Amino acid sequence: MQGKRILLGVTGGIAAYKSPDLVRRLRERGADVQVVMTAAAAEFVTAATFQAVSGHPVRTSLWDAAAEAAMGHIELARWAELVLVAPASADFLARLATGQADDLLATLCLATAAPIAVAPAMNHLMWANPATRANVAVLQSRGVRILGPGDGDQACGETGPGRMLEPVDLAGRTLALLPGSGALAGKRVLITAGPTREPIDPVRFVSNRSSGKMGFAVAQAAREAGAEVVLVSGPVAITTPPGVARVDVESAADMLAAVLRELPGTDVFISTAAVADYRPQCCAPQKIKKTSDRLDLSMERTADVLATVAAHEKRPYVVGFAAETEQVEQNARAKLMKKNLDMIAANEVGHDKAFDCEDNQLLVLGRNARHELPRAGKLVLARGLIELIAQDIAARGAVRQRGSALA
Repeated sequence: MQGKRILLGVTGGIAAYKSPDLVRRLRERGADVQVVMTAAAAEFVTAATFQAVSGHPVRTSLWDAAAEAAMGHIELARWAELVLVAPASADFLARLATGQADDLLATLCLATAAPIAVAPAMNHLMWANPATRANVAVLQSRGVRILGPGDGDQACGETGPGRMLEPVDLAGRTLALLPGSGALAGKRVLITAGPTREPIDPVRFVSNRSSGKMGFAVAQAAREAGAEVVLVSGPVAITTPPGVARVDVESAADMLAAVLRELPGTDVFISTAAVADYRPQCCAPQKIKKTSDRLDLSMERTADVLATVAAHEKRPYVVGFAAETEQVEQNARAKLMKKNLDMIAANEVGHDKAFDCEDNQLLVLGRNARHELPRAGKLVLARGLIELIAQDIAARGAVRQRGSALA
């Protein structure tokens, strides 16, 4: 973490007594830490303690006249490479989920482009409450990382999930969240996402039901893992993950051209896009009028983006997706071999599965491996997939090194 800039938010809760030790653990690893406390946090631990362990003045109010004369909250939001809130109370999770900006810490979280992670700490019944679960789900869908909570004895004398993770554990987990670190640090990852549209006439097109959500989740997970990420997206209305470069395209031909432009220097190519297999042979120059009871379209094959990249002379590590309505594993394995892929992620679609849904499940196949990622939110699955990709790349690198040593 040498030189990494971490903004630590501390909210009200008995677990705040652990936060000075967390600052110490982060600084031991080389991080530069600044602390922002809520008013409730000051009831449990003093600002003087955090100033002593962090080496920086502690901010506690959005109305600090001296700091805000230079728009200090915006300066802090831009300074941070990671915002970590530990402990994160149920109240703070609710305010963050609803986008409130009623104190300095909540305002910073809205104003920063840095990744945000929270370490929940609360009574186990508060953690299990449907309102808290809903707030956590909203935050996860927006890319906020939820670290914990742990399970065990609580200050109230009860036992259950709700304990803030220990400082040494949080410090270790924080490393993987920092830009420029993580399992894909130094790698360039090119990802396709969403559907394509193949024009019939100036107002109509052939497309599919892909929402693009899985591809955008994979892009976010790859960025979290430290990669430089370029996302080539079909027409979707989804916010680009922070730190990801986005290229918008319309048709399969557009997507292939964009991918080939971005391919040089790419280490990993992940094709999540649902690229149209066929397009109308001719696009009418004017809107087709309703003049008969039947309209026949002559269709032709589109270029195969995934196969083209896999057959490229300087091919990267290539990962495909297989959306199947039947014989999922059999069809996915056939695609893996036919297109000479390194890995394929397969899922069943149709009948309200995968498309337009917030969750999914994946069967991930490699040349000599098989992994099942159980049903979960798409971002959770994306992180699991990125972890498998990084592990396979690392294993291949180790094999090459052993081969070179023996040569």
